[in-house]
Amino acid sequence: MPVLEVDNITKLYGESVAVDTLSFTIDQGETYGLLGPNGAGKTTAISMIVGVLDRDAGQVRVGGRPHSPADRRSKALIGYVPQDLALYHDISARENLRFFTKLYGMSRAAAAREIERVLEAVGLADRADDAVRTYSGGMARRLNIAIGLLHRPKLLILDEPTVGVDPQSRNAILASVRELAGEGVAILYTTHYMEEAERLCDRIGILDGGRLRAEGTRRELVGLVGEHDQVVFKVEGDPAHAVPVLEAAPGVGRVQRVEGEDGEVVAFVADARAAMTELMAAVAAGGVAVRSVEVREPDLEAVFLHLTGRALRD
Repeated sequence: MPVLEVDNITKLYGESVAVDTLSFTIDQGETYGLLGPNGAGKTTAISMIVGVLDRDAGQVRVGGRPHSPADRRSKALIGYVPQDLALYHDISARENLRFFTKLYGMSRAAAAREIERVLEAVGLADRADDAVRTYSGGMARRLNIAIGLLHRPKLLILDEPTVGVDPQSRNAILASVRELAGEGVAILYTTHYMEEAERLCDRIGILDGGRLRAEGTRRELVGLVGEHDQVVFKVEGDPAHAVPVLEAAPGVGRVQRVEGEDGEVVAFVADARAAMTELMAAVAAGGVAVRSVEVREPDLEAVFLHLTGRALRD
């Protein structure tokens, strides 16, 4: 039985659809990445799953039982780490954790044991008694994760946990996520960083405009673009002029203009290195002025571009 089952959840704000019939499941020990740009609907979806935002339609089940904003038993199975830091900055990490153990209703002995466990898990044991205001942004993020782990949840939800952190803390966070999955925790991980999704996630759902465009393993998703290389041209003037020129070039399977990118056009080819000479000759003959050329091998960025017509970083 999946730890989390999301069935056609929908959220409307007036005439605007923030999340549109979103469905997926997460099994024990699985890390599921919800991948999408800012504004894709990730945080709204997470808020409905956690139970802090009412759904307009659809169902959520946690541990096999229906989950609603009023259901404390199913909420107790969830650890939620929001984007915004839920910390008291004038007290120590240990005191922050002790406060949350009281909210969880833990005994004093259990609280002491779990506080030490989570401090070790996020690499903050040596700074546990320092005021949080002395922490770096990355250390504060790691403490935020520790709070979500205190009650040993079956499902851990991490909403953009590495935004704005230093490389060392980012690596520590990613390592902690891998260890938790290895211990059997089901993890829902939202991000707009491709490399994090590729590094951590067993399965990935691509969310754009509130809708799940595709989901699967990395290999399954990359297969959607036919294993083609991307040749990315940044051109002078109107990029629309470059599209038919590239479409007529030998070896080009498809050409796509990237929305929101100034002068960027992508040609999908089976072997970029073999095709490069003919591609450059074609754009020169077509009167296209090229500022730069970049070759990208098939990855999740290519999948996202294929499905949405824009880069994930937009």
